[in-house]
Amino acid sequence: MEYKLTQSVQEEALKTLEEWIAIPSVLDESASETPFGEDIQRMLERALATCESLGMKTYIDPEGYYGYAEMGQGEELFGVLCHLDVVPVGNPSDWTNDPFKMIRTSDALYGRGTQDDKGPSIAALYAFKALLDQGYELNQRVRFIFGTDEETLWRCLNRYNEKEEAVTMGIVPDSAFPLTYAEKGLLQLHLVGPGSKDFHISNPGAFNVVPDKAAYQGEFAEDLAKELDKKAYKYELDGDHLTVKGVSVHSKDSLDGDNALSHLIEALSTKVDHPILKFVADTLAQDVTGEKIFGKVEDEDSGKLTCNVANLEINDHESKLGLDLRIPVKTDKDQLVKTLSDFAKDYELSYQEFDYLASLYVPVDSELVTKLLAVYRELTGDMTEPISSGGATFARTMKNCVAFGALQEGVEDTMHQVDEHMPLKNFYETMEIYANALKALITK
Repeated sequence: MEYKLTQSVQEEALKTLEEWIAIPSVLDESASETPFGEDIQRMLERALATCESLGMKTYIDPEGYYGYAEMGQGEELFGVLCHLDVVPVGNPSDWTNDPFKMIRTSDALYGRGTQDDKGPSIAALYAFKALLDQGYELNQRVRFIFGTDEETLWRCLNRYNEKEEAVTMGIVPDSAFPLTYAEKGLLQLHLVGPGSKDFHISNPGAFNVVPDKAAYQGEFAEDLAKELDKKAYKYELDGDHLTVKGVSVHSKDSLDGDNALSHLIEALSTKVDHPILKFVADTLAQDVTGEKIFGKVEDEDSGKLTCNVANLEINDHESKLGLDLRIPVKTDKDQLVKTLSDFAKDYELSYQEFDYLASLYVPVDSELVTKLLAVYRELTGDMTEPISSGGATFARTMKNCVAFGALQEGVEDTMHQVDEHMPLKNFYETMEIYANALKALITK
């Protein structure tokens, strides 16, 4: 039977979300007393205080890496994996309102964290509270686990897994409906080679973003423009300053982007003899799937491998190319690394790993997936098949976990963007879905 939330629990959830948004929980590693900054520590303490007010027992890691709140009895442990850190706001003047003051309009909630991930976390937490208020009894222990470093290196959940009990199954309210059952492996690395006394270039950039601009300044600017014209690549030329233009997307969606740095390197390779430029021109400039290095790498569950050329540095002492690979769930990472390392040696380049997250795969016929899908479909009428993704959520940190909401079909994804917001209808409907899903999974 469908469970309906009351207006009082909806309003209580919004009041708490307003309190959470007001804490600017952005990474600050300059703080000496806490691993990720005083604001993140304050946010973690605030979240646990919220849970205590709901009658849950809480624990905070003495070092400040994570915390959790628990209720129930039994050997089985159901987890709800949330994160409390948010990305920086950029220039606050670009926002219509204060990013750390939740603005509630007639149809949306505005503020940093409303979509990622404070809004969905609150929706899950107060859906759980609603079940308790109505007298539902738990059939196992339920633990809300709060990470504090999701937007960077996941040191929070890595520390949790070193010290704490694993969940039996769980959900992560940090993606999209209906649910994500497969997430590609994420491998970020540098290929390092010789420096150059004659040629320098610096194009820094985040691993997980396809560059939409790539800059060059020097004597080859006009010649490079001619090379770019041959390929119909876009650019701006101002004297000896050249800026190549592309289309930026998250690197998980590299197939949909247009990599400005790859275009610049391809043009440069015609004028500058350097192994790192030749490597890209030969392999990745025209093909983000890496087929010329690895052959065809794909599977039915998660699609093709992608490889984003993310950043480049060539100076007197060394050259360094940053690559972001999204690896199909059934591909062996070690074999992939060996293939790349052996291939790169022919270009005088060596492999240096920066970060790796193993893939996620929970079979679509598992108890967790089938129950979640059944609830979602009954409530919404949406028969969309579960999702495979190149993105990364906390679900991959533990076995038998999937990302479940909160972004709905047709809702604008404003995560990490100026004027981040969550439609009020999306928030309320997500609470309904979570309440019914938890009822099906964790109550007697």
